[in-house]
Amino acid sequence: MSVGMRRWGVAIVATVAAVATVSACASPSNTGGSGTKDKNKKVFVVGYSQSNNAEPYRAQLNIQLKYYVKKYKNLKLLPITDAHQDSTTQVSQVQNFISQKVDVLIVSPNEPAPLAAAVQQACNQKIPVIILDRSVNTTCYTSFIGGDNVEAGKKAGELAAKELPNGGNVVELQGLLSDQPQIDRDKGFREGIKSNPKIKIIAHREAKWLKDDATRVMNQWLSQKLKVDLVYAQNDPMALGAQLAAASAGKDKSIKFIGTDGLAIPDGGIRAVQQGKLAGTFIYPTCAQQAAETAEAIVTGKKVPKKKTLAIEAVTPQNAGALYQKYDFSGKG
Repeated sequence: MSVGMRRWGVAIVATVAAVATVSACASPSNTGGSGTKDKNKKVFVVGYSQSNNAEPYRAQLNIQLKYYVKKYKNLKLLPITDAHQDSTTQVSQVQNFISQKVDVLIVSPNEPAPLAAAVQQACNQKIPVIILDRSVNTTCYTSFIGGDNVEAGKKAGELAAKELPNGGNVVELQGLLSDQPQIDRDKGFREGIKSNPKIKIIAHREAKWLKDDATRVMNQWLSQKLKVDLVYAQNDPMALGAQLAAASAGKDKSIKFIGTDGLAIPDGGIRAVQQGKLAGTFIYPTCAQQAAETAEAIVTGKKVPKKKTLAIEAVTPQNAGALYQKYDFSGKG
């Protein structure tokens, strides 16, 4: 069975299960984990289910979460699980954390529908759940933390309008089509380019947030002789994959590239702006610091917001150097 068929099957099963259990879903408690009921407990166990470590953004999130959790002596982070961008695997990993009766569960969903039933299962068992970055098709969680993806897309669209004052042809590289961040960034980008009606999106394709996939798609577009003036990629690895393909074809100087993530790592978006590979990118916060803070607040009985939206920061050739220094995480952890 193909990966796509497995995901479709899981999505159907999870959606049916979510509907069946929604009426029985207990309200998520800020202090609801089994361990948090023990007032004498001094160390609380945190489980984190990551969607795909192969994405640089998520690898950096893992590094930062480990760092920030260590700042709280009452928190212990279990080994982070990697779903390898497979929802079936992630559901199993989340259920394993539930069976271990973790005190707090953090989840970066691979896809919103397949994870719904598993998150509700944790909620029903009074395990507080923190959702990071990507939505899940249930409200039965304690707190959601993420950036404003519509705003990230809109800022990218506005930059595209500025980079192509006389108009031009744009191609768009999209993440997983089922992911809410992909949907929101696409929506925002289309809003952002409205100021310049001469800009046209002539093609858009799913590249699953991955550099290699984006390189392949860009090579196909170039082989089709598409006249491309600007590439909008919904994350930096896809933008850099497209740039690599264009460079191999000798066309990188005539095409502009815009991404999102803005990681301060050697092969990340901030450095790529400094090097002139990207016209710009936008720092999408990893949410790691806020996740650790929220987990600590939950186990100590403090109320936490149901939703926390973090700001998006533009990276330009003018401020890239300063932002790299500001967000550089090397030497920590």
